Amino acid sequence: MKDPKKIILFVLVVFVLYVIITDPAKAADYVQVGFEGISNGAKAIGDFMTWVANGGKDD
Repeated sequence: MKDPKKIILFVLVVFVLYVIITDPAKAADYVQVGFEGISNGAKAIGDFMTWVANGGKDD
């Protein structure tokens, strides 16, 4: 039996290519949502680290 990770990765790549080919606008929306999520997560981590550096005190 093949490695399940490789099979899952192959299926995921095929799905992503299918979405991009069939509906590029929706694929672009998905990418934008993903990057916004990453950006919001990074901002939240930065805010938390700032809070910790300030001794756990609110502004």
